[in-house]
Amino acid sequence: MKKKAISCLATAAVVMTGLAGSLSVAQAEETSKYQTTYGSKQFDDVTITVELFDRSNAPDGSTITDNKWTKYVNEQMNKVGINVEFVPVPRWDEVTKMQTMVASQTAPDLTLTYTYAYAEDYFNQGGTWDLSEFIDGADQAQNMKAYLGDEVINIGRNADNQLYGIVAKRATTAKDNFFIRKDWLDALGLEVPTTPDELYNVIEQMVKNNPDGRDDVIGSMIWNAWNLRMAFSEIAGDPVKVNIAGTDDPVQDYYDPGMKDYYQFMNKMYNNGLLNQEYYTMSEDNFKSYIVTGAAATFEYSVNGSVDVMRGSLLKTLQENVPAADIVSIPPLKNVHDGNQYSAAYASGGLIAFCPKTADEETVEACMTYLDWMCTKDGGFVIYHGFEGEHFDYENDIPVVKDAEYNAADKDWIRADLFVTGNQGYFATVDEFNACTSKEAPGYEDHVIANYENALIGTVNHDSTYTSPSTPDLMTDINLVKDEYQVKCITCPEDEFEATYEEYLSALESAGVPTVIEERTEYYGN
Repeated sequence: MKKKAISCLATAAVVMTGLAGSLSVAQAEETSKYQTTYGSKQFDDVTITVELFDRSNAPDGSTITDNKWTKYVNEQMNKVGINVEFVPVPRWDEVTKMQTMVASQTAPDLTLTYTYAYAEDYFNQGGTWDLSEFIDGADQAQNMKAYLGDEVINIGRNADNQLYGIVAKRATTAKDNFFIRKDWLDALGLEVPTTPDELYNVIEQMVKNNPDGRDDVIGSMIWNAWNLRMAFSEIAGDPVKVNIAGTDDPVQDYYDPGMKDYYQFMNKMYNNGLLNQEYYTMSEDNFKSYIVTGAAATFEYSVNGSVDVMRGSLLKTLQENVPAADIVSIPPLKNVHDGNQYSAAYASGGLIAFCPKTADEETVEACMTYLDWMCTKDGGFVIYHGFEGEHFDYENDIPVVKDAEYNAADKDWIRADLFVTGNQGYFATVDEFNACTSKEAPGYEDHVIANYENALIGTVNHDSTYTSPSTPDLMTDINLVKDEYQVKCITCPEDEFEATYEEYLSALESAGVPTVIEERTEYYGN
């Protein structure tokens, strides 16, 4: 189940809807107990509950659970006797909410998370279904198999080939960008930074000699730190060690000696007033507010976060407030140890959907049928791209947005969260994704292309999808240590950094990190 480069979608192979009666004679003779290919079974008014991430961005006249697209889902699922009830969960509290719902046995029939270890832990405890009986038969989930492919589906399997969840396929593995105020860079006569030291100098100049004369500039804000960490890693050039360490993981902090350099860099920025002083309590809305009001000099954020419509078209809003402003992403910084560039990237799988045992077997069968429909052109493609002539037209077989503003209000606000078998869209190739996505930000097409290209420069280190046996049991305590000490290491006085970091490593050791490393080392064969 080790990851590979993201597979291209064989669109011609996707089985279309309305498959009732279309199974071959051979398949019919070996009909599986559960029928999960959309159209192969007529259910008798079965209701399934499905988790839906809520970003509190529903337009006037709609709610996250009652809108044009949730109605479309039910119109299509009602054709095979399935009703879908959506259970809204705040996007940024999804883990806490999921844990509460699972513990109280109130979780939706289809529950979602990006943390595979939690899903596998619930399965190991006997709380969720083995989905292999619903998926692995030749006549089962045919649309899902054609769209996701074995590589992605197998991410949700354990060592015993049991399928504890259905993993979504990523349209691109691009993960992260480091952004900078290009207009300030130019005004100060500075070059795009290529090393951490150059970045520090740029940030310091923008704060202390701000060309707009502002005294409220925040030098840097870090919502994600995946690529900045790569610039300090001592193991970034060793694929086996990268997998053992994990990405943005407390195990990496313990295993990778270069992480000490990263935290010391952040500590120096914090103590010299270049890092947001309350970064560790900052909500995403507050983070964005600094950007759109022109107070942020640099920041690290999700890929294309500067112009992404779903994340608020930050640059567009900034330019409404500060017309001359510009934000660009920069290539990954050169690693301080070997001078190479490394990009942190997602694995080929995105979120994972699983079924708690509170759902009966027919409900699980209906849930898998729902996910199978999501993998069709009438399902996930329509939810993400909309309807030809209304939301897009084809150009060279690529769906190109007709009216980005209309789409933003009509569907884009919900499409990514409703389409649960595909992260970032229903596309055949990464190039198709880039070309299509750039059209969704009129006037910023070049920014979009540059963002996605910069996110995959140099050696690309993909997230691992392997969960070691002890990880589910140890993860909670390990993360508690991480949450406490990452803040301490960055905010402590500079002369206390060494002692604080040693305390952090000691606490990680006590929490069981060496056990995880030992298991990962055995798995990856080093």
